[in-house]
Amino acid sequence: MTRQLHYGTPAKVFHWLVVVLLAVQYPIGWLMPDIHRGMQPGVPMTLHVSFGLTLLVVIVLRFIWRLTHPVAPESTLPAWQRLSSEAVHWMLYVAVLATTLTGWLFASFRGWTLTFFYLFPFPMLASDNAAAGRVIDGLHQAAEWLLLALIVIHVGAALVHIYVYRDRIMQRMLPGEPSV
Repeated sequence: MTRQLHYGTPAKVFHWLVVVLLAVQYPIGWLMPDIHRGMQPGVPMTLHVSFGLTLLVVIVLRFIWRLTHPVAPESTLPAWQRLSSEAVHWMLYVAVLATTLTGWLFASFRGWTLTFFYLFPFPMLASDNAAAGRVIDGLHQAAEWLLLALIVIHVGAALVHIYVYRDRIMQRMLPGEPSV
């Protein structure tokens, strides 16, 4: 399979859609009330899980797109930057998948009945199991912190390329830039 030199429009749309969904997800997750025994999910939890499922679908589609439409690493980068960039990108995929799946499992182990944006019932992956729910909740929290750390590294590297190296690497993923 031939690797393209630039990201095409679908790759850019998937990337920025993931960014927007994460920008919505984190505040909802952090601002919603703490979850206690016997508590039923309210609007924030329904929105958080609904956006999480949307994010899961988008990241899976983005992953499939990346596998079927590979883009060559920027040839002007030193080898260590190409390797670290690839590693961070793959870790981002894994962290988003882990965060969304553990969140879905956590809601499932709580025994909740949720709807997708109040439109239709949300499929649950498991049955009510408080002990498993506590374990999964811990994994979900660890995954969200790992994901946040990877996002900081990713954005930090992009800013270094923009303001320090001034090498136009970031333009490969910006909307409106040529996707030749």
